[in-house]
Parts: sequence; structure tokens; C-alpha cells
Amino acid sequence: MLVHRKKRPWYPIQAPLTSLIDIVFMLLIYFLLTTNFMVDEGIRIKLPQARSSTPMTREEITVYVDREGRTYIKNVLVAEDRLFAELKAMIGLRSDALVMVKADRLAEVNRAVKVMDLAKAAGADRLCLATEKE
Repeated sequence: MLVHRKKRPWYPIQAPLTSLIDIVFMLLIYFLLTTNFMVDEGIRIKLPQARSSTPMTREEITVYVDREGRTYIKNVLVAEDRLFAELKAMIGLRSDALVMVKADRLAEVNRAVKVMDLAKAAGADRLCLATEKE
């Protein structure tokens, strides 16, 4: 006796697209969350220009010096006699904290140097003067 198998219809092979779409969306979310959307907020100053400036990526304490010589920390005007105490409180025990001085290009150099000197006296080991790329 001959037994004939039933012929099954051929189904085309399909890749599981649901998991593939999930992975693509997870990667999209990952890259959107890890992208650094830099918005430079602060006091309106024109930075000096330098050919060899490089972008900074670490967290820093930013001190602004406008063209009249006034100093700002986090967009708040700080009097000269309070600047040392404010920097000392912000630096705290973090001796590796970076203090960035963003001085207007028309500000007196002496004022920017005084701010850097106060930051060094407050305990900052790392100082830098911000510039713009030409």
C-alpha cells in the first residue's frame, strides 16, 4: 500500500521584523539620549579668538567677566569681595575641578588674571581661559 503525504503549501521564509524594529527604536532612543545638545547659556560676551582652541567636555565652574569688569557665576552677579567665598564653596573638596574664565575680549586682562588668581587661592588646581576658534 502506497502512502502519499499531503502536500503542504510552501510559505516564504520571513524574518521577524517586530524584534528588528524594536532594536532599531532602542538604538535611536539611546543615541538621542546620549547626544550632547550643547546650549551655551550665560552672559553675552565676545570671547577672544585663538587658532588652536579645543572644545572642553568635562564639567567645569564657569566665571564670566564682562567688558565693565563685573564677574558672574552661573549668570548671577557676584561682588569682588564675595567671589573668593563663592568659588571656595563651589570647589569644596573637588581639587580637580576645572574653573573656566570666560572674559570678554574688551575686558581688562588684569581683571581676568585676578579672577584666575582668586580661583587658584580658592583651591582650584585646573584653570583655563575660554577662547573662540577663528
